[in-house]
Amino acid sequence: MVKTNMYYEDNRDLGHDLHQMNVELLGLSMTFTTDAGVFSKSAIDYGSRVLLENYEPEMAKSLLDVGCGYGTLGLTLSKKYELDSTMVDVNTRALDLTALNAQKNGIQHAKIFKSNMYDEVSDCYDSIVSNPPIRAGKAVVHGILEGSFQHLNVNGHLTVVIQKKQGAPSAQKKMQEVFGNCEVIAKDKGYFILRSYKTN
Repeated sequence: MVKTNMYYEDNRDLGHDLHQMNVELLGLSMTFTTDAGVFSKSAIDYGSRVLLENYEPEMAKSLLDVGCGYGTLGLTLSKKYELDSTMVDVNTRALDLTALNAQKNGIQHAKIFKSNMYDEVSDCYDSIVSNPPIRAGKAVVHGILEGSFQHLNVNGHLTVVIQKKQGAPSAQKKMQEVFGNCEVIAKDKGYFILRSYKTN
């Protein structure tokens, strides 16, 4: 049986297929190198674009991107809003690409390290973002939502993107349960942008 390599696994032994993208995001010219074994390697996925376009930093100075892939969300938001960004993923190749992409985009102080959700995360942040790995299953997606609470500062916010058909209503319910609030701040082609605040 042939082993399938999934982007939410650690695929360091997979063959390479390097690809460079020059894209405009939030009015910024961004460059990303991608590779086989990472999420959306051929183009910036639509859900990430929708989240970026609807993200509101408010008073945030620090950001955590959970399941960062090759760094689309964390690096773009860090550069646009001058946030101190931390990016985590389980996929070593994705993390190597994020470090390379941080360098390519002139982002010098990003923290990038391996963590299964929040296992290796010890700090708290003003903002957490995620385009969660839907194919990893509901338990992982809800784990990202649930675990965010203890890693947010008071008045901090969690912002995620999930397609309606892939569980946005369920995610909204979970965020409401965890935070006591959840707002759908945008809907675009089936993608929901959900935001919750830590109020206490």
